[in-house]
Amino acid sequence: MTDGEGLAIDGDNVDLDADDVDAVREALISWYEDDHRAFPWRETDDPYEILVSEVMSQQTQLDRVVSAWRDFLDEWPTAGALAAAERADVVAFWSDHSLGYNNRAKYLHEAARQVREEYDDEFPRTPDELSELMGVGPYTANAVASFAFNNGDAVVDTNVKRVLYRAFAEIHNADDPDYESVANALMPAGESRIWNNAIMELGGVACGKKPRCDEADCPWREWCHAYQTGDFTAPDVPTQPSFEGSRRQFRGRIVRLLGEHDEMDLDTLGHRIRVDYTPDGEHGREWLRGLLSDLSDDGLVQIEERNGQTVTQLR
Repeated sequence: MTDGEGLAIDGDNVDLDADDVDAVREALISWYEDDHRAFPWRETDDPYEILVSEVMSQQTQLDRVVSAWRDFLDEWPTAGALAAAERADVVAFWSDHSLGYNNRAKYLHEAARQVREEYDDEFPRTPDELSELMGVGPYTANAVASFAFNNGDAVVDTNVKRVLYRAFAEIHNADDPDYESVANALMPAGESRIWNNAIMELGGVACGKKPRCDEADCPWREWCHAYQTGDFTAPDVPTQPSFEGSRRQFRGRIVRLLGEHDEMDLDTLGHRIRVDYTPDGEHGREWLRGLLSDLSDDGLVQIEERNGQTVTQLR
């Protein structure tokens, strides 16, 4: 590697000599160990606690996850406790904490039952085995294997892709970048726990959409293609769907309101949860029935037709 080129790759391997590879790894790990954001799931190697954090973090901002994660573990501290819980209670917790996408709550509950019934209360330890749990895809399985058992491959999420895209000229210029091969070539063997935490932290703190190379004391400035060339373009990153005005926001309002009343008819409920509710309008009875149907499927509410009116209450 020569000055000005930045990190480079050759086929499936990182094109750095052994000293450079060691320097890149040591710089990142030292930077992470010196200072990083304190998320509570980084302080545990319990696979259940880590799985809960990973599921909650999907499509939910981390600052909203911390308190929900703690409350969830206070309620169900082990996979066995969660497996024994009523599914409706788990979904209700999810809704009350505005975590969205209630299917994730149902999948997490089912995964806990699998651990109890199929694995004799012992979490599987490899990404392939973890992928057999309900709702656990390849990314989540690898994350749990990495952070709980130090037994995973390199994690490649949006932040990691942004880091690699900027650091490697070849990825930056490739039509179909091979992020996984580069990430795994960089990761020290047998150190997936600290490496994956460190490189995700780099993407979250120093190499965000607006880079903070010097302010965050990025440890890769010496080698980074973007830092050396000034080209900080990166792949488009999907924006987090807004919670304000979303269906999950109104489902949460319904649950909270019904918790304060024995029952409510459709139009009264509609006017209470939405100021622009109009029975025959865009956000009217048909829209509200759809929300109630979702909540009914989740076991949270029951709906009755009574004297020509639709009446609903918490189940």
